[in-house]
Amino acid sequence: MTSPERTERLILPGVLTAEQATQTVAGIAATQRADGAIPWFRGHHLDPWDHIEAAMALDTAGEHDRAEAAYNWLARHQLPDGSWYAAYADGDADTPTDRGRESNFCAYIAVGVWHHYLSTGDEAFLERMWPVVAAAMEFVLGLQQPGGQIGWKREPDGTPVADALLTGSSSIYQALRCALALAEYREEPQPDWELGVGWLGHAIQHHPERFLDKSRYSMDWYYPILGGALTGPAAKERIEEHWDRFVVPGLGVRCILPNPWVTGGESAELALALWVMGESDRALDILSWIQHLRAANGMYWTGYVFADDAVWPEEQTSWTAGSILLAVAALGGDEATMQVFSGERLPTGLPPDCC
Repeated sequence: MTSPERTERLILPGVLTAEQATQTVAGIAATQRADGAIPWFRGHHLDPWDHIEAAMALDTAGEHDRAEAAYNWLARHQLPDGSWYAAYADGDADTPTDRGRESNFCAYIAVGVWHHYLSTGDEAFLERMWPVVAAAMEFVLGLQQPGGQIGWKREPDGTPVADALLTGSSSIYQALRCALALAEYREEPQPDWELGVGWLGHAIQHHPERFLDKSRYSMDWYYPILGGALTGPAAKERIEEHWDRFVVPGLGVRCILPNPWVTGGESAELALALWVMGESDRALDILSWIQHLRAANGMYWTGYVFADDAVWPEEQTSWTAGSILLAVAALGGDEATMQVFSGERLPTGLPPDCC
């Protein structure tokens, strides 16, 4: 079990003590299977993105062997085209429950691998995982559209879906920049990736019409900031414009309008986006509010329907706990987490000359 000494970086007054962080990390670790897979919770499915989110949280607490096991699971189960299925039954690669291959799910490996390397300095790990990351980026960029946005997925039969999601593309923007950081570190230039991230950033910043309208979802509101595509005054303007629509003071962030439902994952991600903007005080407020979702075992309920005063759904997900630990780690000064989310040291790619 993780000791309180290893979670000292996760102490955040009003949010987590070292002992509470230790309990939460132990909860994520208990969810992880012996093969390294981290499902949402035992008996539920695994998806690659949330699996990585939980692995990154383990790294913030010094559980590097467990995090590495999670990445090794991905390396063993990568498909020949560089992708992963969208969902696996409780982490069982032999029984995928969704054979679609989603671009943002596949891209996030770059964020996780770079975060793990920054956390550990493990050169051998980086060497093993580089081909995995490179293949995943080629799969993702194979879905990039002429306007720069990234198509949502490939269907089970391989048919590409050109429709693009703003949240997914914003997450991919961060992932491509982490992949470029890996490439630069290895001194292996990737000009196609540089062009791809430049076009993608331009689309997010200037062409909302190129993405499906999912403005009812809070993720579409803050993800362009969390992913690093929107910064400075543009980020501030976006947050202020929709703050009152999505934020429920004292409770957290709505997942989708107009539902009276706040969720821990979205709330923690908004807190992380606020930290990226330099608004740590507001980020701390959000994180303190959602402690009402904390269960007695140190894990977190996915959400709360405030109109009914009811926890819903009645599940404690590894990724909800993971997102909270990552936000706490950033606010608490964990260097690896700060680097992958602040974007200050990540390459920006080559911006397009027009359009």
